Amino acid sequence: MGILDHVTELFEWSPKRRSKKLKRKNQLQTVEIRIKIDCEGCKRRVKKSVQGMKGVTQVEVEPKKHKLTVTGYVEPNKVLQRVRYRTGKKAEFWPYVPVDLIPHPYAPGAYDKKAPPGYVRNALNDPQYAPLARASLFEVKYMTAFSDDNPNACQVM
Repeated sequence: MGILDHVTELFEWSPKRRSKKLKRKNQLQTVEIRIKIDCEGCKRRVKKSVQGMKGVTQVEVEPKKHKLTVTGYVEPNKVLQRVRYRTGKKAEFWPYVPVDLIPHPYAPGAYDKKAPPGYVRNALNDPQYAPLARASLFEVKYMTAFSDDNPNACQVM
């Protein structure tokens, strides 16, 4: 695209181009938030805090996991700020992943003990615990030597 094309776009007016720029909508997404929920009143307050938000289509609260799931055409940061402001509670994005998705065996000290059953903290993205959660080249070499996925693995059984 040359400079003349750029200049002509600036001075050219058409209703289609203008409407596309003004109609930037958020994509449909799911925002998961960790927030402490003690009782039915807390559950109701957390649910009401985001239920009236523009673009929200579905709100789910799981008190046992301390989890709020919001689905809709929303921005994640705005949802988090609204939950914090309306409830007065400490809230953060859902930091856990299912145990099945962890590429390396459990590393003590790297994962959160407060995680709900079946979940562990995503330590790969956390700079403090990332070295503990990642396997060294030496460990990977010996772990894959006896793996079922490795066709050249030792067949001693």
